[in-house]
Formats: sequence, C-alpha cells, structure tokens
Amino acid sequence: MATKSRPAHMKHRSSELTDDPQRAPARAMLMAMGLTQDDLKKPFVAIANLASDVTPCNVHLDKFAQAAKEGIRAADGVPFEFGTITVSDGISMGTEGMKTSLVSREVIADSIELVTFGERMDGLITIAGCDKNMPGCMMAMARLNVPSIFMYGGSIMPGQFKGQDVNIQDVFEAVGAYAKGDMSLEDLTALECVACPGEGSCGGLFTANTMSTCIEVMGMSLPGDASAPAIDPRKLGEARDVGRTLMRLLEEDIRPRDILTKQAFENAITVAVSMGGSTNSVLHLMAIAHEAGVNLSLEDFDRISRNTPYITDMKPGGKYVMADLSRYGGMRWL
Repeated sequence: MATKSRPAHMKHRSSELTDDPQRAPARAMLMAMGLTQDDLKKPFVAIANLASDVTPCNVHLDKFAQAAKEGIRAADGVPFEFGTITVSDGISMGTEGMKTSLVSREVIADSIELVTFGERMDGLITIAGCDKNMPGCMMAMARLNVPSIFMYGGSIMPGQFKGQDVNIQDVFEAVGAYAKGDMSLEDLTALECVACPGEGSCGGLFTANTMSTCIEVMGMSLPGDASAPAIDPRKLGEARDVGRTLMRLLEEDIRPRDILTKQAFENAITVAVSMGGSTNSVLHLMAIAHEAGVNLSLEDFDRISRNTPYITDMKPGGKYVMADLSRYGGMRWL
C-alpha cells in the first residue's frame, strides 16, 4: 500500500539518507534491518529507551518503548530504538559511586544527541525513570530541537511494614534509628525487604518525581504522565499515545524550543515550589534552560518562591507519595 502524502518537513533530516541517489549504501543498510522502500518514505523517529537492570526506576521501561513503537507505526512513521546509561542515586549514595551521578546527566544528554543527530532522525521520544535521566533527556531535546516528547516510567508503589505504608525514605531514616539504638537490626532488615515492592522511581517528591512534574507542566510530556504509578496499566496506552503524538508534532512542526519558553520554566518553578519539590530542580531546570536558549537565573527561583504558597503534603516533608496524588487526579489539580 502506498504511503500517504505528507509535508516535506516531516522528513527534514532523514531525507538526506532516503532521497539522494548517492545515499544508496545508507539505504541498503537500513533495509538490512527490515525496512522497505515504502518505509524509506516515512519519517524516522528515534526512541531513547533508558531501560536498565541497575535500578527499579528503569527496569520496566522496555514495554513502554515497544508500545511507543506501535503508536509511531500506526501513525505512519518508522521507529528506531536505542539505549543509553543510567546511574541510581539511591543505590550509589554514600559510596564513591555517587561521584558519577551528575556526570551521568551529561552523558545521557550527549549520547541521545549523538545518536539522534548522527542517524538523521526527524523526531525523538525519550523514555526514562531515574533522577538524572529526566534532565539529561530534556537537555538533549532542547539541544537538538527536533519534534520531541518525553515519557516518564512512573513511580513505585508504597511498601507495607507493620501495617503502615513505607518507602525508601523510611529505610534511610531507619538507618539513623538503628545507629541511635532505637531500631533493632532485625527490624531494619525486615523494613529493607518490603519498602520497595517493585518497579518505578522513588515514590516521594524527590528528584525524579519533581522533574517529571516540571516536564509535564512545561508541556513536554502528555497530561497525567508525571503522577501515574509505574504499574498503572494506563501507562501502556499512554506510551502508544506518545508515539502518535510525536507524529502529530512532526506534522505540525512543533519543536522543543517552541514549548520551552521563559513562561514554561516559570510555571515549572511555581509547581516545584508549591509542592515542596527537590532543590535539585534548580540546577536541572537551569541546565535545560541553557540548552533551550532561555535566560533562567537564581533570581527567578527566589522571586517565584517568595510569592508561591506551599500547598501539598508530599514526602519527604509531608505525608503522601505520588501514587496518592495520582489517585486524586494527578497534576491537573495543581
């Protein structure tokens, strides 16, 4: 079946490979991966999948990448999946390994940029979960400025310990209680065995959930993306929608720098402050703004924080986790 006609700008980069007789060797290699002559006429979409076995934040992301591919194909595009690194702060914290954490943000951004630019991709989807994943993905999107969308892997559900909801924060605090003599080693061991019951990023408003909320508020992910738990079956449907939405962004030629305005960053700061989000949002939002060509300063954070009330009761400072926010409607209520 012939491919429907589409605006030429939808293949603004891949046409360098598909339209020039001199690029026949490139097309031969593409067809070695199963592409047809008809596929070569379609937009090429990169999927940066940060799936990894080194952290529960990312262990489940492959299924979302596959669903995003389905959405791209359904909208008449060709997906190309590749991977990159992740470093878990929660696991490496307190060791020499923590020195690699912020560096990993730059490696993620650089690696996504290199593959997407080098392989002449027309659009980009990033699927990620752990702390430095989100800013790394966003920095690459802003830098490349091809039609792009981010998908968050979702947060972990609470565990249960002695009839109470618990999460990773409780384990960190239990270490102090044990050192002080207020908790037995047996209870500490029992707690560590149940605090993290499965896949997903740390459940409180730590860096991962803070950045996912900022990204949703800025308009770089779909509505509801930030708050839905990793195990929510609706996430698979969202992933398919991500693929279809990316194709619409390509058709309408909407790019990250069209979305990442100064006002978008100010909205993100407002939400992070109102929820009591991670102070890491300062260095990450400023890094993303730099890549987007937006002048964002510490004075902006100070000005907004002085005029924004704290309106949620989220961990680590409060009572609730992201799964609770999702149950009551997610970010749209803020």
